Amino acid sequence: MAAPHPTPKLNSGNEAEALAEQFLAGRGLKTVLRNYRCRGGEIDLIMREGATLVFVEVRLRTHGGFGSATESVATRKQQRIVLAAQHYLSTLGTTPACRFDVVGMEALDTKRIDWIRDAFSA
Repeated sequence: MAAPHPTPKLNSGNEAEALAEQFLAGRGLKTVLRNYRCRGGEIDLIMREGATLVFVEVRLRTHGGFGSATESVATRKQQRIVLAAQHYLSTLGTTPACRFDVVGMEALDTKRIDWIRDAFSA
């Protein structure tokens, strides 16, 4: 069976993740992994800044009717990201310093990126 065609929302989500990755790389972060998935959740980007492992949630909101992109990372979503991060860390055998960042976009435009470092904690 052929894989389903990506929806416009999925395509724009992938574009947003690629833009966020490029934006963060331009600020010195190095990509470790994209789209880490496990049973409990998903992490859009796993990056490294020095010795710190950075778990990044990327959000794109093209209209503000339901709040900003960064505001959309509510407690339930944070819990799922933390669960996925714990799963990822269990595969490493060591526990490096970690943080959770959120990259919000109101459009697919690097000039309109809102990067919140250490947006929430585990």
